[in-house]
Amino acid sequence: MDNSALFKIGYGLYVLTAKDGSKDNGCIVNTVMQVTDSPLVIALGVNKRNYTHDMIMKTKEFNVSVLDVNSKFSIFQNFGFQSGRDADKFADFKAVKRSENGLLYVTENTNAYISGKVLEAIDFGTHTLFKAEVSNAESLSNQDTLTYSDYHKHVKPAPKPAEKSGWRCKICGYVYEGDPLPADYICPICKHGAADFERITV
Repeated sequence: MDNSALFKIGYGLYVLTAKDGSKDNGCIVNTVMQVTDSPLVIALGVNKRNYTHDMIMKTKEFNVSVLDVNSKFSIFQNFGFQSGRDADKFADFKAVKRSENGLLYVTENTNAYISGKVLEAIDFGTHTLFKAEVSNAESLSNQDTLTYSDYHKHVKPAPKPAEKSGWRCKICGYVYEGDPLPADYICPICKHGAADFERITV
């Protein structure tokens, strides 16, 4: 167990991976935190509409890859902008390895990975909070963890001049062409809610 890997979580962006039978899947999450030291327990929130959520509910296992500041936008395009129900997210993405639990973790631009076994799944409306005991943790590099601020400043491409009117998702860039934006609207790409949309001004 590499305890330094635990210092890399808590304020970044992550690739969450899971497996159900022969099917691997992954998604981007932004909520991972250490809960206790002994036993070593972490918690993470996952949107219920996400296919990875369904896999974890069934298998009770997952890996979290902690993205570093050198992460490329292609990682977000691969894991955040398409559904694993319809696509094999690992078909063209080769920067992965299997950990001791048999699940994939991302090796490209990753400073640590953590494996978890679910102890409890708590319903929080649109999300489930998974509390999990850490079964393995490994630090992969000394690069700083990617934060939301880093993502918006250095990773996410600058939006093109307002070619459309409406609302743009701040997470993935999807444009909702309409006004007003419904309060309960969910982005069809990254599954974030209306609070993560910004108005496009012409």
